[in-house]
Amino acid sequence: MRRGKDNTKWFWFALVFVLLYIPSVIYEVVVSDRGVVARVVLVLLLVAYAVGWMVVPRWFWSSGSENLNTLLAVGLAALGLVVVYWLGMSYAGLMVYIMSSVAVVLKPWRAILIDGTVLLALAGTMFLEQDLAIDGGQLATLLSISLGMLAVGRMIRANMALSAAQEEIAAMARTEERSRLARDLHDILGHSLTTIALKAGVARRLLESSSPDRALEEIREVEHLSRQALGDVRTTVSGYREVSLSAEVAGARAALRTAGVEADLPHAVDNVRPELQGVFGYVLREAITNVLRHAAATRCSVRLGDTWLEVWDNGRGTGVGTPGNGLKGLEERLAPHGGTVLAGPLDDGGYRLRAEVA
Repeated sequence: MRRGKDNTKWFWFALVFVLLYIPSVIYEVVVSDRGVVARVVLVLLLVAYAVGWMVVPRWFWSSGSENLNTLLAVGLAALGLVVVYWLGMSYAGLMVYIMSSVAVVLKPWRAILIDGTVLLALAGTMFLEQDLAIDGGQLATLLSISLGMLAVGRMIRANMALSAAQEEIAAMARTEERSRLARDLHDILGHSLTTIALKAGVARRLLESSSPDRALEEIREVEHLSRQALGDVRTTVSGYREVSLSAEVAGARAALRTAGVEADLPHAVDNVRPELQGVFGYVLREAITNVLRHAAATRCSVRLGDTWLEVWDNGRGTGVGTPGNGLKGLEERLAPHGGTVLAGPLDDGGYRLRAEVA
């Protein structure tokens, strides 16, 4: 993760700073003429400050609480100010790390508030102690570093947001692909298996009535449909499957004939807009599958327009209520085209499904 890489960078930066700078300051404290207690306390404060530099930035990047991060930043800044005040304003450079860390990790307004307070406190102390002319250059350095790290922090947060957005887009793409696969498999297997079941039933009845030649013909069609369904599944999984409205019309005519349903279907689909023929092929396939499965109809009619398709049957109107997976899948397919699906029983009997694109 990008956040882990940022943790590593800050850790090594802190470690190098501690190894190069803090030991020299500790040495100066140890050899100073301060009292033993003062030297021990100062060394402990410097060690605590150094450890804080190494630990807190890693915590900043892993913590999900902005308020807790702010509290830790304020505490570490206060500890640093205590050390600087005790050592003297010539050690104001000790604040550089906490100020840069705050500028990078916290939200800009919080970072500006904390770093600005630190600068004002240092500047006020230098002014009162008349050290501003001597040590004031450190303030300019701290200010420039803080401003630069604010820009770095903004860039890091933007990169993290971009990374999160890319992960979300990838997750949405995976979800959409699963939905596409589920819709295609439902449409393919639902129609093919329904037709295969019908033809297998016809073949069984023909065998029972001692008509082996016709039964053999039906079995050959079952074999052909099974192979076709297998090929459709393979191409669907590969993502290259395309549906032809004209082929679906021909398939619907054959399936309805096998089921003993009188079919009134168009002989051409040229009046349908080219960009809608694929999605209308799915609509027709699902509608015919529902007729074969549920309607117990004796007649089915299909009508086509340039932006609409309508399937009517004189069956029992099954399908009232919550839409099944098939109708939901059709709504999802038509949505990118601004289309809608209306399905329900008719007042004088039968059932109608209409798909239309505005």
